[in-house]
Amino acid sequence: MSEPTALDPAARTGAPGVRPAELALLVSVFVVAACGLVYELAAGALASYLLGDSVLQFSTVIGAYLFAMGIGSFLSRYIERQLIANFLRIELLVGLIGGLMPAGLFIVHSLLPASATAPFRTLLYALVLVVGILVGLEIPLVMRILKRHFSERYALKDLVSQVLTFDYLGALAVSVAFPLLLVPQLGLVRTGVAFGLLNAAVAVWALWLFRGELRAWRAHAIACAAVIVALVAAFAGADRLTTWAEDRFYGDRIVFSQTSAYQRVVVTAGPGGVRLYLNGNLQFHSRDEYRYHEALVHPVMAAHGAPKRVLVLGGGDGMAVREVLKHPSVEQVTLVELDPAMTRLFSTEPLLTALNGDALKSPKLRIVNDDAFGWLDRNEGFFDVVIVDFPDPSNHAIGKLYSTSFYALLARHLAASGHAVIQSTSPLIARKSYWTVVSTVEAVDLRATPYHAHVPSFGEWGFIVASRRPLAMEAMASRLPAGLRFLSAPGLPALFDFPPDMARVPAEPNRLSTQGLVHTFEEEWGRLHE
Repeated sequence: MSEPTALDPAARTGAPGVRPAELALLVSVFVVAACGLVYELAAGALASYLLGDSVLQFSTVIGAYLFAMGIGSFLSRYIERQLIANFLRIELLVGLIGGLMPAGLFIVHSLLPASATAPFRTLLYALVLVVGILVGLEIPLVMRILKRHFSERYALKDLVSQVLTFDYLGALAVSVAFPLLLVPQLGLVRTGVAFGLLNAAVAVWALWLFRGELRAWRAHAIACAAVIVALVAAFAGADRLTTWAEDRFYGDRIVFSQTSAYQRVVVTAGPGGVRLYLNGNLQFHSRDEYRYHEALVHPVMAAHGAPKRVLVLGGGDGMAVREVLKHPSVEQVTLVELDPAMTRLFSTEPLLTALNGDALKSPKLRIVNDDAFGWLDRNEGFFDVVIVDFPDPSNHAIGKLYSTSFYALLARHLAASGHAVIQSTSPLIARKSYWTVVSTVEAVDLRATPYHAHVPSFGEWGFIVASRRPLAMEAMASRLPAGLRFLSAPGLPALFDFPPDMARVPAEPNRLSTQGLVHTFEEEWGRLHE
């Protein structure tokens, strides 16, 4: 008499009616659902990091992925024989292609010129479609395997309920862990590879459980081993791969890189100086950042005259705070920066604290790691000066911070004689975007005073002072602190003069419900790469 197999009704685990193969397949549903969602989230995150506009990228990636899953589910009807062998092959393919997808996309992006986004997009969506089709094949095959081997235990409604329950639980677990644990701890490349290994583990599990049914068992075992070796090698070399790709992309030597819950932070150092990049976008260059930060901070501080309470929104690098502290009247500075990785880095790394003059350790400073929109809404209090130093409105998550809703909150926190300043992109390259910000400030009944400065790393850059009263230009010039490297009393009036190619153009205010500024900004800056 032959030994009972895992599929034999007599083969039981400790609990009556629970069979090893049945339990294994249901756990596999949990795992494949988790892996499938990770690949989807990783593709969306990479697209938003490298292409900008996170809402657009995530929407199109998720849409393409779900469409591909539908195709996979439809195609599963044509798999009629060797269900277990085909399920095993699909798991290996998903694990290999999906697991290596972030690494492959990262490498390709680093090899392409900055302007060549079309080939990268083509590869991105091709991989998303392939992985989506393979993932779409998985669940129908699992259902059919369960139905075929455990038909006496499952009515169709119970089978569907059981499988989808495990499917949704896997998706829930990953959707929480991906931004809070996986990406901050492992990074995108290692996260993808780790879940590729989980897919390969499911294949190995199936290989063992159904060893009595599989033809060419040895060939399947070799395939499993080859995929696992490839993924383990990729996991071990993830740091080197990422460093190599980023070195090619950024040019200079990378001295610090981290993927936080909010963004990819990269600091480079080279003969020209130190640069900070967030999600691949240059934030400052040490050789000329003083021009930007002096222009951002001192006109608005001088316009007030003797500010005591100052609020800085964004600017986690501490450069704006450094300039604020040059005014002796300042008694308290509150810095609201979303990403704690930024304030931690720029308050501890010697190379960077030398740039901000240890401003983030000042006893006058209070650091709050929070979303600026929510913080303003939840907190009371008035400030003499508010400095708004957010990244450009390249996506909807940042675009909300350039909306009438946000500026209305900002106005609520301005003292009666208070002033705010807003960095507002380039009035030369993104002319309509700049004047859209002006219109948005005016839409909340604040006076908008535009000005600009030349920063070599960025070109002409625009700022806006928002206040309830007109600026006293002569008084501003006399209140500038001594020792500035860029601003001077004689040169200050020139900042408020706009030549014809940067002069005002009609623009509607940016509202939270539509965020037209994001589309305008993407269109105008996109012309640089045409």
